[in-house]
Amino acid sequence: MPDTQTNANGERVLADLNALRAIGAYKTGVHKPTFSEPHRQSLDWLVQKLPDAGLSATIDGIGNVLGTSTKAGPKLLAGSHLESQNYAGWLDGPLGVIYALEAARVLNADPSVKGAVEVAAWCDEEGHFGSFLGSRSYVGQVTEAEIDAARDRTGGRAMRDALAEMGLSGRARVAVEPGRHVGYLEAHIEQGDTLESSHLAVGVVTSIVGIWQYRINFSGEQNHAGTTRMAVRKDAGLALAKFCVAIDERFPDTCGPRTVWTTGRITLEPGAPSIIPGGAEMLFQIRDDNPAVIARLEELLRTMADEASAKGPCTVSVEKIRTGAPAMMNAGFQDAIEAASKAVAGGRSIRMPSGAGHDAQMLATVMPAGMLFVPSIGGISHHWTENTADVDIVTGAQVFVDACRRILSA
Repeated sequence: MPDTQTNANGERVLADLNALRAIGAYKTGVHKPTFSEPHRQSLDWLVQKLPDAGLSATIDGIGNVLGTSTKAGPKLLAGSHLESQNYAGWLDGPLGVIYALEAARVLNADPSVKGAVEVAAWCDEEGHFGSFLGSRSYVGQVTEAEIDAARDRTGGRAMRDALAEMGLSGRARVAVEPGRHVGYLEAHIEQGDTLESSHLAVGVVTSIVGIWQYRINFSGEQNHAGTTRMAVRKDAGLALAKFCVAIDERFPDTCGPRTVWTTGRITLEPGAPSIIPGGAEMLFQIRDDNPAVIARLEELLRTMADEASAKGPCTVSVEKIRTGAPAMMNAGFQDAIEAASKAVAGGRSIRMPSGAGHDAQMLATVMPAGMLFVPSIGGISHHWTENTADVDIVTGAQVFVDACRRILSA
């Protein structure tokens, strides 16, 4: 196989992405929540396209689209998702689906290629109803009870009702077939500025970070904001603010080189301008790909809470509400992506972890998995201004198809 053999059709890739962009268009991005009408139209669009890649298409009982091949030989599964965050970008998700579709079109029709690429569009990666429901369902981690309980985070619509409106009630959920696939490959915009700032074309993902989330509560004393002397106040909101500052002061001495932490939501009780908050809550998240680092930071977090409670005037408690184990990407897949980058992108690649969660981390629990990043302009994602230059999209597609060819030939 010559190193320069790729055959990805860049114009076709861009046309497909722009076709999906037109569905649910919002400014320069899209608004395509899970099980919305634009999401349904996007799934139908993909179902109509898959036969062109020699694939039989189905939408299963949780909203996953799966394109399967009868071609002899090994099968490589590839894909991403088609729904979006609210009023968000046009590439987060669809890029990986279209790269997978393009790889299937190019390689499945090539008699010199051993095996085939199969395509998946996983439902609800963005978490409108739950956490990675589509890919988790595929790997056997979602129960019927979880679907029964799932509600849209913004509108409260029951997932069962949404599935019924999509015409999916009663359909079976497709599960992984052990031994069918040599692995799973996913492409994504970086959602950061590492590639752009370094003038690189490809990120070879080494790992996907784990996400640990905590609810930290502060208990004080609610009282009148005008009549309560400062010296005797037990202001839970002030205690929370001081705790946030203390985290930023103390975590850097314990964290890893790429650890990040975020206070994503603060709630004061009762939250009135003339009342001293008697209670406060912060949702706090830590991300890293090293569980040992997370363990150290969690221990520090709990120590800080004990110290703050002992010092007063408010008490502090820490509750862990989410544990997300990191996923390591397959070394052979990383090598294939890097080799493809050298062949068609001048080797302008870097090995790097993913700071965001992706469906690939779920697939990695049952098969080898790999990920490829392309640059994000300004590092922007989860916003309608998200974008990637056309030349970078096309280069990424060429690298992706070549990497798929290499994996199938291994």
